[in-house]
Amino acid sequence: MGVLVTGAAGFIGSFVARALLGRGETVIGVDNLNTYYDVSLKEGRLAGLVQHPNFRFVRADIADQQGLLKALQPHLAALDRIVHLAAQAGVRHSIEKPLDYLNANLGGHLHLLELARGVPNLRHMVYASSSSVYGASQRIPFSLDDPVDQPVSLYAATKRADELMSASYASLYKIPLTGLRFFTVYGPAGRPDMAYFKFTQAILAGRPIDVNGDGSQSRDFTYVDDIVDGVIAALDRPPAGTIPHRLFNLGDDQPEKLSHLIALIEEACGRRAQINYLPPSPGDVPATWADISASRAELDYAPKVPLAEGVKRFVEWYRRHAAQPDVAALAG
Repeated sequence: MGVLVTGAAGFIGSFVARALLGRGETVIGVDNLNTYYDVSLKEGRLAGLVQHPNFRFVRADIADQQGLLKALQPHLAALDRIVHLAAQAGVRHSIEKPLDYLNANLGGHLHLLELARGVPNLRHMVYASSSSVYGASQRIPFSLDDPVDQPVSLYAATKRADELMSASYASLYKIPLTGLRFFTVYGPAGRPDMAYFKFTQAILAGRPIDVNGDGSQSRDFTYVDDIVDGVIAALDRPPAGTIPHRLFNLGDDQPEKLSHLIALIEEACGRRAQINYLPPSPGDVPATWADISASRAELDYAPKVPLAEGVKRFVEWYRRHAAQPDVAALAG
């Protein structure tokens, strides 16, 4: 049997697909290759997957239910698991383009739940949620028991809605579903709209970096390999019970200030940053910190890559690829 991975050309999705292929799985990857950021980076990730004999790529949009079903129909009988990672990302973008989130995050997630209902041999669907659901909570670290009813961005609201829709489908149709609240995922081939990517580009190009706030805000930065370990561990452990739905935090449990991230990037680049301090962004929160006690106990989840090492790996990747047209275009 095989695994459907949505968002397979995305940052986390491509790493998950690669790991599944590495352990002998058959993977059907779905992506619409949208233009939220430079498509060439997505194509580069995908190029590393399509060469594998057990990988099949389906270009489809999860927001288009009929098109998605038509594209996947030949593969449904051979699937028994789904890793749903496709979504419209970005807190700031959700303020500027809210309808993108209605279509991809709400409609798209519902379409995947309906798809899961129709997969005859489905054993489990894992889906991506976000630390953003905790809003500006003052309770640190963020626990699964914390209230999550005051999102400070539309992006966060859509991710919380996805969790609630999933709980209802688990209750109604007994579909085993697991939601994973990701905390600030970073690493090689990552998203160019993320701060660490933009800071590295600017520092190496000799341009100033823009920092919203004073740099004291902290984030639970989590290296992509650790996230992938958590995704696969969750996939292998479908929930049971009358409502087979679980949530887990996937973070590093080691929050770091933004100013420290910048210092690590400076060290890895061998250059000092010129910093423009700007007002805080709407929807931004002062701190994130994952309580991963449940993930440790139930998934054997144990993040291994500290921020200093992860930043070093990213900068090395960027230096290797910056001269190539796909990444050079992103740095323009």
